[in-house]
Amino acid sequence: MQEYTERLGYAPLGRLLLRLSLPSIAATVTFSLYNIVDTFWVARLGHEAIAALTIVLPYQILISAMGVGTGMGIGALVSRRFGENNPEATNHVAGQTFFLGAFWGLIFMMVAVFFPETILTTFGATPDIMEYGTQYLVIVACGAPQIIFAMLAGSLIRGSGDAVKPMIMMITGAVINIILDPMMILGLGPFPEMGVRGAALATIIAQSFGAIIGLYFLLARKTAYRLRLSHLKPNMSILRNIYRVGAPSTILQITESLSFILFNIVVSSFGSIAIAAVGMVARISDLAFMPVFGLSDGLLPIVGFNFGAGYLKRLWKAVKLASVGIMLLLGASTLVIEIFAPQLVAIFSDNPELLAVTVPAMRIMLSTMLLIGPSVMFITAFQGLSKGTMALILSLVRQFIFFVPLLYLLHYLLGLNGVWLSLPASDVLSFMVTSLVIYREYRKQRKSGGWSDGSLAVG
Repeated sequence: MQEYTERLGYAPLGRLLLRLSLPSIAATVTFSLYNIVDTFWVARLGHEAIAALTIVLPYQILISAMGVGTGMGIGALVSRRFGENNPEATNHVAGQTFFLGAFWGLIFMMVAVFFPETILTTFGATPDIMEYGTQYLVIVACGAPQIIFAMLAGSLIRGSGDAVKPMIMMITGAVINIILDPMMILGLGPFPEMGVRGAALATIIAQSFGAIIGLYFLLARKTAYRLRLSHLKPNMSILRNIYRVGAPSTILQITESLSFILFNIVVSSFGSIAIAAVGMVARISDLAFMPVFGLSDGLLPIVGFNFGAGYLKRLWKAVKLASVGIMLLLGASTLVIEIFAPQLVAIFSDNPELLAVTVPAMRIMLSTMLLIGPSVMFITAFQGLSKGTMALILSLVRQFIFFVPLLYLLHYLLGLNGVWLSLPASDVLSFMVTSLVIYREYRKQRKSGGWSDGSLAVG
């Protein structure tokens, strides 16, 4: 095995987590930045355009759900195979990336192309944003195969302990998108003015570049994998194992999309201004939460490798370190958002009516986000431990079991402010449940024996 794969079992945890997470954090923050840049330029077309992108966002989350969930399954499985020192089995897992990227990408593309208005109506689109929404949805969906493949390739490479190449893939795509956005939306340089269509085209062009770079890394043998044609054949046994581990993350993302749809439907009763406010808060929260997913990407191969190698003490040290670190970081981000919410919203729009709705929404909705980071780390730990059922249950607790009833109850009791309050209320309850469950799992493994540290095993 290559050095960066072996170090998962013995390198100092603090530096290892940073080394694996920082490239992913940098990449995901850059990825989030281009969504913010997207919204910044689209806002020049009016609040209806922002609202249209917000309505389409659940469909993009569905695409990401399949990419993230499948990628988590692939990443956890290959890191475990590396820990077992089984390169042939590892390459067979890696080969499934090509089939899965094409299969799911084509499904999402065809559904959106043939049923755009049905999707948008179901998602809560108001009549004044339907045209913008249709334009954006159809074009973005045509890039689904590239988007999913890029996500799977990044997760696959990251699962070997190499976080730099996925960072290169994501940052390249993000930079291209940031450059193309104003040119294609407003008609600068060689491009005609395309408005919302331009925003969608810039997105799929940029993400296609990321997919091409990932393809090059894998086929040119720039990674720990050595793929042959026989590895690319779909293998049902491997696919079941991928989704046994990745299903919780997939369902988490799917329920997030479904929750977002229900959220938008409730918000749409207050008009397109309220929908636009949700979109602006979502973009800011995306940027704040990107370190969470970057750290999760760094933690997963450590958990998977050390579980496969039997280094349980080291595994739980990594989970504790990641959880405390992300909680402190999100606590600082919360203070910034609460203090500077008006200034952050004004970056996108100076519309007084939009500001009046968005500022209190942001302060309420993001008030407890520091609790989300540890919850994600705990779910990641269960995924790395191959305890998919528990990870699934914990995923559903926040996204559905608590959130949906609170959404309708607080909407009924408190109106629009109740809608905003449903998010932090569900965050608090889910954090309490997730903390209790992870502590029980820790105590169980602590008593099970095999409480060894990889650094000691290597000597």
